[in-house]
Amino acid sequence: MKAVTIRTLQEMKRERRRFCCLTAYDASFARAAAGAGIETILVGDSLGMVLQGHASTVPVTIEEMAYHTRCVSRGAAPALVIGDMPFMSYTTPEEAMRNAAVLMQAGAHMVKLEGGAWLVDTVQRLSERGVPVCAHLGLTPQSVNSFGGFVVQGRDPVAAQRIVDDAKALADAGAALLVLECVPRALATDITTQLPIPVIGIGAGAGTDAQVLVMHDMLGMTPRPPRFVQNFLTGGRDIAGAFAAYAAAVRDGSFPQPEHGFD
Repeated sequence: MKAVTIRTLQEMKRERRRFCCLTAYDASFARAAAGAGIETILVGDSLGMVLQGHASTVPVTIEEMAYHTRCVSRGAAPALVIGDMPFMSYTTPEEAMRNAAVLMQAGAHMVKLEGGAWLVDTVQRLSERGVPVCAHLGLTPQSVNSFGGFVVQGRDPVAAQRIVDDAKALADAGAALLVLECVPRALATDITTQLPIPVIGIGAGAGTDAQVLVMHDMLGMTPRPPRFVQNFLTGGRDIAGAFAAYAAAVRDGSFPQPEHGFD
């Protein structure tokens, strides 16, 4: 298979072909995901919760992200690898550039940052210097303490318009992808339609260009999974079969269903 690139994902958006994203944290699971045809692999700071046992992603460090990115990059071909920038690793553009270099040198093809218009300068500087950026709006887990928990974002008109404005500003600044997490279906569909860049949803309904799930969630390993999760390790499937079933369900539109999203 040819390597998946940003151009690949842009072409898929233009052709209205859905693509898939899944988290992975080591070479073996990355290899299985790529072998199942999953186009993008996120080395998520979710590892703080699913691997390390923390209550949030906040304790994860850039050194830990670099370690897992190196592991994933060895097994991920031909998928595109996205590396999460952890909590407080991009408070200034200069700090963001230093830490983005760490993840890119560890094997990431792109870095992901959580936040709105305050990141415009950072996104622009990274993009200009050859670091592709995936923006992340809606429920941004690194801000869980500010939100007062893992709660849906953008339900009132003012908050929804803020997310729309932030999405446009980040795309204009050079962001190549956008993740929308736990926002109403209609809002996610509207943003996806308006933006020229591919939009990846999680708990954002079926109207986005792609879907992402945390691997442990979709394998049924999370004791109390979020409502937007479906367990694909059922019906006698092995892990590779679960990954393939997830990819097929995203592409044919059978996942997510209405019960996996929010009004």
